[in-house]
Amino acid sequence: MSEWQECRLGEIAEIQTGPFGSQLKNKQYITGGTPVVTVEHISNFRINNFSYPSVTDEDKNRLSRYLLNEGDIIFTRVGSVDLSAFVKPHQQGWMFSSRMLRVRPEKKVDARFLSYFFQQKPFRDYVLSIAVGATMPSINTEILKSLPISYPDLSEQKAIASVLSSLDDKIDLLHRQNKTLEAMAETLFRQWFVEEAGEDWEEALITELFEVRDGTHDSPKQSIVGRPLITSKHILDGQLDIANAYLISENDFNKINQRSKVDTGDILFSMIGTIGLIYFEQSLLIDYAIKNIGLFKTSQNPDWAIFTFLWLKSPIGRQFIDEHKSGSTQEYVALGSMRSIVFQKPPIEILKKFNKLVSSYFAKIKLNHTQIHTLGTLRNTLLPKLMSVEVRVAV
Repeated sequence: MSEWQECRLGEIAEIQTGPFGSQLKNKQYITGGTPVVTVEHISNFRINNFSYPSVTDEDKNRLSRYLLNEGDIIFTRVGSVDLSAFVKPHQQGWMFSSRMLRVRPEKKVDARFLSYFFQQKPFRDYVLSIAVGATMPSINTEILKSLPISYPDLSEQKAIASVLSSLDDKIDLLHRQNKTLEAMAETLFRQWFVEEAGEDWEEALITELFEVRDGTHDSPKQSIVGRPLITSKHILDGQLDIANAYLISENDFNKINQRSKVDTGDILFSMIGTIGLIYFEQSLLIDYAIKNIGLFKTSQNPDWAIFTFLWLKSPIGRQFIDEHKSGSTQEYVALGSMRSIVFQKPPIEILKKFNKLVSSYFAKIKLNHTQIHTLGTLRNTLLPKLMSVEVRVAV
């Protein structure tokens, strides 16, 4: 086994800030061009796939020095400055925004190893401790260059990265399976309830079927121990980022849940910031509270749970969301707007037949989420042991 070397990050990697605001302004973003990764897209140490702003080929060529390569690692420069993400092959050629920092390791350091090194809690805590700014932490190239790094020889780096990435690859595979299953259900929804909708189907206001609520608007004090408080930024692509939610006291948790309790079979909806992220809660054990999140209480009328989830994800639902956005500096969808949704109400026997057809898809999605949680827990247990040399891998 090799001895671990110590250095500063700037000695083993090139570090670059994204394009300045004067180089790339929001008004230059388009739909359907080269994706631009912003702070909002980094969570759970991944670049999450939803609603990227894009730039034209002309701007891409003009700002080519800000394009990403496979193996780059990007940090959020403002806000959650301890979060980073590894750039995967399909993300090569994307751009990173002015609120991001790019780390491009030299050949003597394995990029995957370094990305896992950045995920350690002691490393993340250190980054937060040296960030500047009280209300909104920020870091810059000089801060990143100064960060202490330790690493073994290249063969052991690759071995460590291989162990951890094998778990992440299995997690990614399960996420892709869930995407496929959801897409199959969405196709059937479109066929049954859009293309073959009956002209005699009556309209139904959503609140006639179940309640529509939202989470607390208060800001409970963070607690050292307690229950997670989920906000819009914790709704990811088909999952909740509970690990990165801060904790609140038992008293605050119970107070929020008096009016905003999430039950099995409910649907969460991000109604502020990145609008329209949707999560169907199928877990039996729900141990979190919500803040500024829309809550469709479909558990009150389970026949409508899958229908509502797929309606929100459908072009009809997306159009409704776009038409009911408000706000200039930060967009939101008001609770009143969500309560004004109207469904073309199919006969209950058709709805039950549809549910029977697609319920197996959602059962498989639930099982996959359980496996994802198990694999993620194993990965998170191994990570600090490998990085602290408590556990070493054979080379």
